[in-house]
Amino acid sequence: MGAARATATLKDATAIAGIGQTSFAKRLPESEKTLACRAILAALDDAGIAPSEVDAFASYTMEETDEVEIAKAIGAGDVTFFGKVGYGGGGSCATVAHLAAAIATGQASVGVAWRSRKRGSGPRPWTNTQVQLPTPAQWTRPYGLLRPADEIGLLARRYMHEYGATRDHFFNVALACRNRANQNPAAMMYDRPLTREMYMTARWISEPLCLFDNCLETDGALACVLVSAERARDCRHRPVYVHSVAQGLPAQHHGMVNYWNDDPLTGPSWTAARRLWKTADFGPQDVDVAQIYDAFTPLIPLSLEGYGFCGRGEGAAFTEGGALEIGGRLPLNTGGGGLSEAYVHGFNLITEGVRQLRGTGTAQVPGATTCLVTAGEGVPTSALLLRS
Repeated sequence: MGAARATATLKDATAIAGIGQTSFAKRLPESEKTLACRAILAALDDAGIAPSEVDAFASYTMEETDEVEIAKAIGAGDVTFFGKVGYGGGGSCATVAHLAAAIATGQASVGVAWRSRKRGSGPRPWTNTQVQLPTPAQWTRPYGLLRPADEIGLLARRYMHEYGATRDHFFNVALACRNRANQNPAAMMYDRPLTREMYMTARWISEPLCLFDNCLETDGALACVLVSAERARDCRHRPVYVHSVAQGLPAQHHGMVNYWNDDPLTGPSWTAARRLWKTADFGPQDVDVAQIYDAFTPLIPLSLEGYGFCGRGEGAAFTEGGALEIGGRLPLNTGGGGLSEAYVHGFNLITEGVRQLRGTGTAQVPGATTCLVTAGEGVPTSALLLRS
């Protein structure tokens, strides 16, 4: 009994049965609560499950809507599990992981994970001067590192210095995401192609990061529905199984201002990856498509290294030769990602992963059966391996 409990995993015990989203825009008139309810109801309809069957919820600590109001508004039944995950985009995949654990252990049967955000029309979080700074920020923000772009910009410069990465490598990331968005009618950048000249002449946001190295500012909401693997087989779509899950917080980590660590470029992805692959039946070489958190372009090469697709310092070179495009070594962010579809703390990467394994992506990877989805690198993070 004890040995069995020690080796138990969540492998393929649950599946994502439904996905839903609202439209994405710089400014939407609806409230975050209304957007959340629309995305959740769309996901339940996609799964063919009545709202009254929902008994579990998971979201982000930064989510402004709460379980009480959402459960009432959608008409959920008695709720027996609910939780929220911290660290912004680092929590995206963990919302699914927590629901998977609750369902696999019998605490719930139908779980909803969601994120609703009016980041496009709402205030920038770092402009709030009424809140005391967290401890790491007290050592950086008074000296000019005010925004996430500033914090990642410093890590990007270190990466360029240490390993010879160039702006052309960051452009490869931005271009791959924009090319996929140009195939996705739901993407904010659907009708706006990107060229190298546009990228290289764009205004700085926080050098070496230009406008196109930064994610979009978006109003919108997304949701997904989890059930047991057995039940998923009777839902409306081919099940997308949650094969492996992980969270990662390295020892002595400082978040995105991880400058005091012995190796600042070894981020939380390395910690999450060790757990993720340990409980999986396949490795990085077997991943057909990846949805990697892309709030900033340098996070992609750092994540490629952390999750084992290449060696240390090789992430920038990995992007060369169309490697991130459809038909390349690792097709990336096939809906456009946070850089070109929408930025809703990475939840659109989860829903796009599901579409790819259903075979319904707007930029479909032929025959895709395995997908890596990651949450924010640079902060305590999480990741999923999905399979069909």
